[in-house]
Amino acid sequence: MSNDLIENIDKLHTTEMGAERIKRNLALTDADAVEWCRMKITDKAAVFEKKGKNWYVRNGSCVITVNAGSFTLITAHRGK
Repeated sequence: MSNDLIENIDKLHTTEMGAERIKRNLALTDADAVEWCRMKITDKAAVFEKKGKNWYVRNGSCVITVNAGSFTLITAHRGK
């Protein structure tokens, strides 16, 4: 699926606090949070939904939230 998020995947980034929040929420230990999310977003199993100013990407048991304008990773957490 082609969309604005996939087309700009190289712009994906987060803050230091955002990376720590993602690692904590997903129990990632040594993984780079941005690279981990980038892999999940570009995976063929990813399902995209754009609501307002954010992208919500569901893949497996996680949901990743990305600001659509700046491509900033806001958070990622286990799906319900």
